[in-house]
Amino acid sequence: MASKRKADTSREETSARETKKMKVMVARTIAVQPVNTNSAIGSPVVGLQASNSMERLPGAIDVEKFTEARAFEIDAMQNAIKSVSANSTQRAWQALPRHLRRRAASHDVRRVPLRLREKARAEMDPVRKKISGQSSPKHGKGKSLSRTMSFLKRQHDKLWLETHIWHAKRMKMENMWGYRLALHPTEKAYRPSHRASVHGSIIHDASYYSLIEVKGPERVLKLVLDACCDPQSFSPGSTRYSGGSRSFDTHIYEPGSYPFGLIGPITVIWQPFPTILPTAHDLGDVTSEGDESSTERKREGKKESKENVVEITPDTTRVVWLRSHPSIHNDIFSSLQTTVALVLEAEKHTTTTPGVDIQVEIADLRGQVGAFEIMGPKSCQVLKGALTPIPHDQREDFKKFWSSLTHLQTSGSAPRGMIIGFKVIDPRLRFPPKNAKLEPPKSDHVPGATRAFPSSSLAETEIWNASVRNKLVKPRYKKKDLDERRAKASILIPGTPLKATRQDNRVPVMLIQRSIDSPGSDSQAIHGWTLIIPAGWSMAFFSSLTFTGTRVGGQRERQTQSFEAGTCYFPRDYPSSIGYNVYATKREQEDRERWERKPPSKRTNFEKLGTRSPWKADWEVLLGLRKPQGEEGDDFIPTQRETETNLNGITVKAWLLRGVEAPKIISNISNLTNHGAGLLQELNRFRLKRGQGTMGIDHKPEELLKAGLVSIKIKVIKRGAPEDLALIYSVEDDEAKKWERVMGQHISSAAMFIGDETPEEIKLSEIKPSESSIIGYVTTGHFSLSQGGGFAIGAIPLTRYLQLQEQSRRYVEGMSYIADSTDVCQIDYTPTSLF
Repeated sequence: MASKRKADTSREETSARETKKMKVMVARTIAVQPVNTNSAIGSPVVGLQASNSMERLPGAIDVEKFTEARAFEIDAMQNAIKSVSANSTQRAWQALPRHLRRRAASHDVRRVPLRLREKARAEMDPVRKKISGQSSPKHGKGKSLSRTMSFLKRQHDKLWLETHIWHAKRMKMENMWGYRLALHPTEKAYRPSHRASVHGSIIHDASYYSLIEVKGPERVLKLVLDACCDPQSFSPGSTRYSGGSRSFDTHIYEPGSYPFGLIGPITVIWQPFPTILPTAHDLGDVTSEGDESSTERKREGKKESKENVVEITPDTTRVVWLRSHPSIHNDIFSSLQTTVALVLEAEKHTTTTPGVDIQVEIADLRGQVGAFEIMGPKSCQVLKGALTPIPHDQREDFKKFWSSLTHLQTSGSAPRGMIIGFKVIDPRLRFPPKNAKLEPPKSDHVPGATRAFPSSSLAETEIWNASVRNKLVKPRYKKKDLDERRAKASILIPGTPLKATRQDNRVPVMLIQRSIDSPGSDSQAIHGWTLIIPAGWSMAFFSSLTFTGTRVGGQRERQTQSFEAGTCYFPRDYPSSIGYNVYATKREQEDRERWERKPPSKRTNFEKLGTRSPWKADWEVLLGLRKPQGEEGDDFIPTQRETETNLNGITVKAWLLRGVEAPKIISNISNLTNHGAGLLQELNRFRLKRGQGTMGIDHKPEELLKAGLVSIKIKVIKRGAPEDLALIYSVEDDEAKKWERVMGQHISSAAMFIGDETPEEIKLSEIKPSESSIIGYVTTGHFSLSQGGGFAIGAIPLTRYLQLQEQSRRYVEGMSYIADSTDVCQIDYTPTSLF
């Protein structure tokens, strides 16, 4: 086919590279004025050829004529400078080959080769940029904000942690519970984080956790805690915990409403028995190591501390801390206020001294302390290497404990909830830290941690003192000052560590043993420590802790630890609680908006599939407290409902059975004919133990049993992994027998691989269950790395649990199989599997 245009043989096509080269060459060319005989210096004689060039020089120069004669050259030079700078689109580091280009080269001149270093320095010099007119316009001096003020301005609707900038550069951030928190690292870190929690160590900044301080007479504080805490477990005011040597994990309820009104889990920490401790001056904390009088003052202070012990009475003023999830801070605060008011009102009528005025103070300590959760078997060595206690701590219990950290293979060997209080020097002085190495224990003695037992003297720390915390809000020396000291100390011997002087800060800290495990479960427990420090020191400690090689985790990693250990995670695994309702509503909104953004052909048609509530677990319909949406004539998409329904004139609330005595309660009522009456009797027994009185006549046994929920664990036998909000179905007796026979053959097979389903198994998996067979929802489901298969945590009604337990005893001898699609699950119905 002939070309539509005439061939232009005179013009040759040029490549883009040649075009760009010609453009740059033209830009670098300076125009030259054509030859002109006019001269501003004089009128030379035309035609004469001087033998000596010096003879042609005039005796005088006219400046104006000379400038006019050179005007073209001056203008050409200025235009050339502008055109070259305008066409210079390639920076110094862009001139390098791609294998030598680095991000650091764009802002660090030393990362550029020597031949291009001057050019790169000219491009980065702000003075030269300003002269060349390339600098961006700046605000006026009055409108410019400092770096600190600009950061504070960005926190108008949320708060930043002290380690926010470190996390924001490396992790995915999101606004949660009034804070800007890290979700997960930007790198692929799901499996490495799990391995770190099982074999290494992982740290999480938990400074966003709520902290409430309650101060008052010991007797009144015990009554307040007994009125609102879980009555199944030990009393928070028992001798085991009131001494301040151990922390206590329990659940808090609305005052006098157990088993209804579940708010969430809390950690109770009592201040150790008050003693007159020697001051820092007496112990030599602020003296130099060469002070001779420090030893004498230290001995005198030690004698005084043994003699001056305050006698403890029921009316002694004590302090207790309550740590909780930030989403339920307001609910716990209001619950404590109501409980304190009720207890004080009762004390006015029962006190033997009516003239005495009892005062109880409730303070919000959010933002006054920082907290780090260090989990994993190597957490002990990380703490030993990053922290340096003051050398003047003469407590024998602390010396035993600190020396035993080197021999401790896991913090699970330490007593549960053990508290250790001590002082450390500024961790920046010993930076970079040296991670301690695990030393095997000698054969002639027991490993170290078993020799140090919890005690009030071991838990003593000045972090309880508000005045001490306020003085330490701002460190005395900045990092710049310490770097200058380190540079001077390293002039003769590079790398010389700094020595603590009397002016350096001594920081009081609190160390709490923390374990994540499920009693009576085959899941692997995870142990570690919780480090509590004063506000203003989070970044100083965080830098030393992370430099030891510890991985850093966000919200996903913290939730995964609970999931792998087989325990419930608040708030997503606490249905019917206040925190769960807020979480479920937010998740429903996000999932529905994501579903609506997709076109109809690309999204799941839940109406065709018959899904009753696709984005939120419908616990009210599951418990029978209200009818499904379709029967009420409402729209298909469900709306938020309260967990309180009026049924037959009686107000019924959905509630979750939790606590250490939950397996025993179910075991007792399962042997009775009337389950509702047995359940009411068991709950009243715990209420009477804490002086709350029995439940009124409005709570009928059958309605109480009908509204109860119980948490369960689901383990997939074959393949597949359940996801969040997955439906849990029950099977009839005939189908259960068939699954038992099929799965028995599957388990007894010598070689069974994925996809080797038998025809009978495929036929059973294709059975579509009815809506009436739905017995629960999965709250957290995923592939468990510790168990090597699908695993889930969910909840089902208490009545359904008793029915399945009876079916399990009749047919399957301890287990029941549930089929959903091609995934086969197993629910452990032993009472010890409850949370």
